[in-house]
Amino acid sequence: MSRSARLLQLLDQLRRARQPQTGPALAQQLGVSLRTLYRDIATLREQGVAIAGDPGVGYAMRPGFLLPPLMFTPDELEALLLGARWASQQADPELAQAAQSALDRVRSALPLDLRIEVDTSGLLVPPMHRADAAPEPWQTALRLAIRQQRKIQLHYSDEKGQLSERCVWPFAMAFFDHTRVVTAWCELRQDFRHFRADRVRSVTPLEERYPEPRSSLIERWSQQMCYRLK
Repeated sequence: MSRSARLLQLLDQLRRARQPQTGPALAQQLGVSLRTLYRDIATLREQGVAIAGDPGVGYAMRPGFLLPPLMFTPDELEALLLGARWASQQADPELAQAAQSALDRVRSALPLDLRIEVDTSGLLVPPMHRADAAPEPWQTALRLAIRQQRKIQLHYSDEKGQLSERCVWPFAMAFFDHTRVVTAWCELRQDFRHFRADRVRSVTPLEERYPEPRSSLIERWSQQMCYRLK
């Protein structure tokens, strides 16, 4: 492992830890001597990384410290690049633009050699030709409702073309190759339901937030799906 990769791994270990990590424990995780570990911590501190602690006490990242965007391994950069390119094909225009903006921000902070690697990456996402080439116009409204944990009034057409109007609590959206699927709690059915975005006829956002956290809905839905798959 190169020294730069080891420093990144040390940063990641400190960032993930909930409690101060002792020098010997960090050295063992990195596969280096304790002396090397102390030198690496000194190097990171010289570069401005806010690491609190001392030998015999333990080390921790100071609260509020954010890693700069250039702190990525080559594999992580390729993953970000591939994800941003995929999002630009599958998501609504606002999210696609946000993905490109985030990638540009990361790119601008990279050293020249890594910037060239990003610009000339061989990882491509071919254009996706769908029958419904344009993203559904209500994707943004659905995403915002999920983010803000708000109810929506959904006008929906099922596979038989029958129309219905429902008040639902959207908490997840899955992006498949040819369609997007919204997962929500349906007040009409008093159960979880999945709605294809291309069958949605209109979305009316409501001011009312749904009564339980999104994380709780995801957990209950996951348990139900696991039970049904048994």
